[in-house]
Amino acid sequence: MPTSDSAVSIHPYFKISDDKLEEARAMCEKFVAQTANEPGCLHYGFSFSDNDAFCRETYANAEGLLAHLDNVGTLLGEFLESYATLERLEIHGAKVELDKLREPLAHLSPKFFILECGFRN
Repeated sequence: MPTSDSAVSIHPYFKISDDKLEEARAMCEKFVAQTANEPGCLHYGFSFSDNDAFCRETYANAEGLLAHLDNVGTLLGEFLESYATLERLEIHGAKVELDKLREPLAHLSPKFFILECGFRN
């Protein structure tokens, strides 16, 4: 069953350094504040399990995701340099949207998941 849903979700999993957990949590608050007014963002937030962090985020389309990465690029650089490592990165969405992301996100080595069926309310 094909879908007309153009939303793209990005699933980054981070490992936080033991001695940097509180500072990393504070950085996550900065990410949330920086993202709050992005027109293409459908939802955004961080979840934690011990020293593992996950950013739950979805954008209206590939362009919204790319605009977000431009918006938080400096914060992300600081986060990865000082507090965490990117353990895994997944990108989920319709093939037409994922194809727009393959080249610009290649340096992050994401795993792409093609949405084959479903709906969005």
